[in-house]
Amino acid sequence: MNSTLFIGTIVGLIIILFIVGAPVKPMKHIGKATMKLGIGVLLLFFLNVFGGAVGLHIPINLFTVLVSGFLGIFGVGSLAAIHLFIL
Repeated sequence: MNSTLFIGTIVGLIIILFIVGAPVKPMKHIGKATMKLGIGVLLLFFLNVFGGAVGLHIPINLFTVLVSGFLGIFGVGSLAAIHLFIL
């Protein structure tokens, strides 16, 4: 399946959900989770930018984004500690 077709289908379904009227509660939870994941990506990005001077690099993948997004600064700190002391 072509990726642009897939993305277009997903966007179309989201627009139909907004027009028809999606239940508010699940959409609120999805919005909060998306915001937390976005914050997790930003935290990891800045950690990689500023940690590069000391040789600290945490890859940005699904697991690290989930940990840093839902645990916040403590998640980023734990990922950095795992990288420094275990790996």
